[in-house]
Amino acid sequence: MLSPNSITRQLSDQISLAKAFVVIAKESNNLQFAWELSAQIRNSQVLLSSAATRRAPLTTRESETAIRDMALLLFQAQQLHYDSATMIMRLKAKIQVLDEQMGIVNEKSSKYGQIAAEEIPKGLYCLGIRLTTEWFGNSNLQRKMNERIKIQSKLRDNSLYHFCVFSDNILATSVVVNSTALNSKNPSMVVFHLVTDEINYIAMKAWFAMNTFRGVTVEVQKFEDFKWLNASYVPVLKQLQDSETQSYYFSGHNDDGRTPIKFRNPKYLSMLNHLRFYIPEVFPALKKVVFLDDDVVVQKDISGLFSVDLNSNVNGAVETCMETFHRYHKYLNYSHPLIREHFDPDACGWAFGMNVFDLVEWRKRNVTANLPLLARKECGSDTVETWDTTSWTFDFLWANRAIRSLMACVGIGLYKC
Repeated sequence: MLSPNSITRQLSDQISLAKAFVVIAKESNNLQFAWELSAQIRNSQVLLSSAATRRAPLTTRESETAIRDMALLLFQAQQLHYDSATMIMRLKAKIQVLDEQMGIVNEKSSKYGQIAAEEIPKGLYCLGIRLTTEWFGNSNLQRKMNERIKIQSKLRDNSLYHFCVFSDNILATSVVVNSTALNSKNPSMVVFHLVTDEINYIAMKAWFAMNTFRGVTVEVQKFEDFKWLNASYVPVLKQLQDSETQSYYFSGHNDDGRTPIKFRNPKYLSMLNHLRFYIPEVFPALKKVVFLDDDVVVQKDISGLFSVDLNSNVNGAVETCMETFHRYHKYLNYSHPLIREHFDPDACGWAFGMNVFDLVEWRKRNVTANLPLLARKECGSDTVETWDTTSWTFDFLWANRAIRSLMACVGIGLYKC
């Protein structure tokens, strides 16, 4: 005699096996047999559901017919060579096909997700154009901005809290400024230095002239106005304009899956993404700044960062070693002998979304000017030119993904906030 638990378990096992046979029968185009199996599966499921609903175990009498009929169908499946060996082989083949399909779907999902994450609602497509039109058609906006710019002393006053954001995204930058202002205990002491490109310059000025942000001082610049920004002083400019580099970021080829799609974002071709290397030149009068990425939302007053002692280090940041993703082996190509020799694969990177920079120490060490030379000396590169190409040790533009490694290579101190 079977116990009530054994009856339930036997029915469940029959259902599981029958479901596998249904798949094989359909692949063999035996639709009639697949239908019979499906019908019997439903009958057995109804029995199990009924027992669960009344909270009473199945009896041998009520389950005997269902078990017998299912057993006959399973025996028939074996006669049709739906035996275990055949089923295993077919299921393995099915799993392989599904794995390939899943890989394709995951790749598409990653690409479409990247596009969706960077897109803006349809109603905001022309925001920049509307703001530019408003700027040139509304003299009050220009007057407001001119009045604010007259307070030039605040832009150079090192007793205030100076934040900088380099972005071409108006709304994202606005979120950073607004969240900082809302959480600031003394917004009148907050100064935001925004740097954008020429395309978005007027629109960004218009936006920040139309909004007050609790009295926070906002300066808007465009990097095209920086006279020191040329290919001789900033070698990465030449690389950004290189046709092969642009093709790498804009082409539709998938690079055989070697490079994650998020690391081939065309935004890395923007000088705004590399301008962080030249912060002392951008703000020659300032001694300390807090750099914020445009995807940051401030949730508390962060003016205390300006009183943090960086212990004579250039950069104050938060380590991100809680996950292996932020270790060097995720950024660098360790098949290269120079990388293996000079970099610890388990060394920690840090979050670059919020950094405190001591510009006095930065200038004292002459970091910006010496970065390529120090990298060549410390990392063993033979020429400066080899450092300026993507064919050296990094899979991506060095000034983008390898920022942590570069700073470690030239010995810039990291302070853990």
